[in-house]
Amino acid sequence: MNIRTPLAKAISTTKDYYSALEEAGLHTVLDLLLYIPRAHEDLSAMHTVATAPIAQKISMRGVLTGVKLVHTKTRKQLVTADFTDSSGDTIECIWFNQPHMKRMIEEGKEVVLTGKLGLKGRKVQWQSPLLAQNRTDDLVHAGRIVPVYPQSDILSNTWLREKIYSLKAYMPFVPESLPEHVLATEGLLSKAQAIEYLHMPQDGLQVKAARERMQFEELYNVQLTVLNERKAWQSTEQDRIKIPMDAELIRSFFESLHFTPTDGQRIAIFEILRDLTKGKPMSRLLEGDVGSGKTMVATAVMANVLRHGGQCALMVPTEVLARQHVASIGKTLINFFTYLEQKRQKSSAEGVPVFRHPNIAVLTGSMPKSEADEVRLKLSNGSIDLVIGTHALIQDAVQFSNLQLVIIDEQHRFGVLQRERLQAKGSPHMLAMTATPIPRTLALTAYGQHDLSVLIEKPGNRKPIFTKIVPPKDRKTVELFIDQQITEGRQVFVVCPLITESENEDFAELKSVQFESERLKQAFPRRRIAMLHGKMNANDKQTIMTDFKAVQYDILVSTSVIEVGIDVPNTTIIVIEGAERFGLSQLHQFRGRVGRGEYKSYCYLCTTNQEQAYSKRLKAMEEYDNGFQLAEIDLQLRGPGDLLGTRQSGLPEMSNESLMNPELVVRARRAAYREVFGTDETPM
Repeated sequence: MNIRTPLAKAISTTKDYYSALEEAGLHTVLDLLLYIPRAHEDLSAMHTVATAPIAQKISMRGVLTGVKLVHTKTRKQLVTADFTDSSGDTIECIWFNQPHMKRMIEEGKEVVLTGKLGLKGRKVQWQSPLLAQNRTDDLVHAGRIVPVYPQSDILSNTWLREKIYSLKAYMPFVPESLPEHVLATEGLLSKAQAIEYLHMPQDGLQVKAARERMQFEELYNVQLTVLNERKAWQSTEQDRIKIPMDAELIRSFFESLHFTPTDGQRIAIFEILRDLTKGKPMSRLLEGDVGSGKTMVATAVMANVLRHGGQCALMVPTEVLARQHVASIGKTLINFFTYLEQKRQKSSAEGVPVFRHPNIAVLTGSMPKSEADEVRLKLSNGSIDLVIGTHALIQDAVQFSNLQLVIIDEQHRFGVLQRERLQAKGSPHMLAMTATPIPRTLALTAYGQHDLSVLIEKPGNRKPIFTKIVPPKDRKTVELFIDQQITEGRQVFVVCPLITESENEDFAELKSVQFESERLKQAFPRRRIAMLHGKMNANDKQTIMTDFKAVQYDILVSTSVIEVGIDVPNTTIIVIEGAERFGLSQLHQFRGRVGRGEYKSYCYLCTTNQEQAYSKRLKAMEEYDNGFQLAEIDLQLRGPGDLLGTRQSGLPEMSNESLMNPELVVRARRAAYREVFGTDETPM
């Protein structure tokens, strides 16, 4: 039998159904057999009239008698019949506008009906149950575990079950798509067997085994793709990018800061520096919760590279953050190299090298051309050691003298084009960082071309942030507290979902930055209020942030532009308007903008109406302050696309069920790694 037979030759149906199949991309027998059920219903148990529950889908075996076709006053056609089970109990059945049922029912012949019983007044009635003849080969919709398919307007579950069931003779010919040795090693079903079990399972164990096999293949193929990307990225061996691991330098770095790193930071720095000693370009993701110290890890690693003569580039998502990093990281590195020089001068050892201060620059898309040209020139001749900027860093016009390390901050995952641009700049080591904690199974899938380092602990003794859902009726109480905090010298962030008022009815209730700024000026007439959003020019944004940090303003009303990296320790309150519109991970990012100083901090999640105050997601924000726990909840409630962002994730259409099975993800990863590299993966 030819599994690729066109459906027009394999099944009999009408023109409308053939058109619907074409629109759904189902052209051949194989296409339809690979139309996987989204779920299964267990209708194998047979109930009786006496035991059947109300409003729950069940099946019963019995006979139909007294079949009538009734015409109502409103010209509707009803088919009615009495259903009697094996115990002799009877229930009325009724089919609306299905006159053909009168012809289909053979009175007195045993049938199986499937559907939900309902109440009409006090009388139990079965409305429009599905009818099947009581023959083993005809129980497609009942008396078994029934597949439930994704449906369209015309391709109903009933139709799909019948047509796929009619193709059962083709099922043994479904071609295998996994290597035989992978099937054997992992103890998986063949694809043909899995397809049969999905469409015609005998029990729940068959469904479980079949779904596991298909999910494994889904995960395995994604892993093959990302691991082949890594292999291509690391295809060139070059001595130029081998950077010695200088443990004494790292110890001195933290001495200069009078700071004790967490165990997670120590491990992450070791893993990264170990990668840098190799001649193959590193590809590593550093994942950590808000405040876990990723920037400190990155700065220590850059110090090691700069000390050994390499150039570094740090790419961030916003110009505000780029300039903030130039100030903060620049100060840290300059102080560190000053400390090293002081140690050298005090040392009695001979031949200790002189340490010069690194030259640090910023490069963004909004810079005047003359300034940008000067930075590009200095990068190409090696007189700039570290450049911090936005996507302007990967423009073709930017060339480096000896680029050895690129760090991409805040969820920026390079695609093929960006990787090619980086390779053209010397195939440097690459470290990606994200402050959105990603469940390990999702990280291995979406970012599988990277090795993974994770920061769990938070340095120091950061105080927990008090988090509270605020419905509209409680807003006045919060505003009184805000005024009190400002009187004590503190500052406030207010986050809004929109910049301006929306004409879209779906967003009409949501607050905008412009509206809320004006409202707050009336609510707090004695307070200084500023506004910040992504459509402002770079200089204005930088001025607002600089002035806010210098306590020139009391309240900063902003869009999600403050989500990333903004560090104002004096800010102790963040108010998030329309909180129900944001995912947990993003809300957790917002919350991380406060709690950075010595004062107790607060996060208020303001909802647009009272009902949203009972949101399961928002309640999780009150209960948990661990980003990884919140990310797991977000994955369960919203799915991987919402957690990662569709654009960044690059994930194909995948079932959440696959990603929520950690053991299966690890197995698929291990098998794919062995296939691509020929060895087992080093534990991460």
